[in-house]
Amino acid sequence: MNASCTGQHNSENKDTTHKHVYKEITVKRVSTGYRIIKPDSFKQKYSAAQQNIILTLNRVDMDNVTKLDSLVVPDDINADIMQYSIFPYNLPAVQDVKKIIFFSYPSQAFGAYEYGNLVRWGATNMGRENAQTPTGLFFTNWKAEETKSTVDDEWILKWNFNIANKEGVGWHQYAMPGYPASHSCLRLFEADAKYLYDWADQWIQKNDVTLKAQGTPVIVFGSYPFGTKPWLALAKDPAALDISAATLEAEVAPHMAKILAEQNRRDSVLASDAK
Repeated sequence: MNASCTGQHNSENKDTTHKHVYKEITVKRVSTGYRIIKPDSFKQKYSAAQQNIILTLNRVDMDNVTKLDSLVVPDDINADIMQYSIFPYNLPAVQDVKKIIFFSYPSQAFGAYEYGNLVRWGATNMGRENAQTPTGLFFTNWKAEETKSTVDDEWILKWNFNIANKEGVGWHQYAMPGYPASHSCLRLFEADAKYLYDWADQWIQKNDVTLKAQGTPVIVFGSYPFGTKPWLALAKDPAALDISAATLEAEVAPHMAKILAEQNRRDSVLASDAK
């Protein structure tokens, strides 16, 4: 998938808008320490809900978890996955943005916000060192429940949502070995890929060459310390991966004018199409 997971595609989207007034949400973040364990008894020792938390924290899927040398595990492993979020639950800087997704390269994690409220976070495996995921502002465009990679047609990509049409970069479900391993795309667990697939908005096209409105804004930021697994640092510092509101505000600030302009443009197109 070298700089191209799925190639170009054209799609028309019929969309609807929704209204929401910003109100800070309250989530009690779990307060816990972490420890390092061997993965040999992972499947036998933990319940399905506990396994989900551990897999998310280690950015690895069930098929690859026992291949790892070690796992980071929270001492309190009975909370909801949202209570382990490394993203802030409230982000006033984007309270006027209907939907936006942040992908953190250094943390290998994503956070999805509606009007400044975190609605979902999860793990990702992004581009490997010689095929890194491009950073910056993107907008979701076309999507497909299942598609084939243009690099290798044996690679089946489920819940694929493209964010860079010409480069063929997008998110989708695929193997999560626990480190950046893709050919520039943003790999996700299937549950997260499907959630974002249903949640985010496609672009709106007049025809194959004319774009009427952009989809959901996506910001990919930061750089990954290849050769390490940053989440293992949680064993020494439970806040090692925390992403502050100030960090996200700094990432979105240069793009805010464009994001709001595209949002207004989309609203106008939807209103016009509804007549």
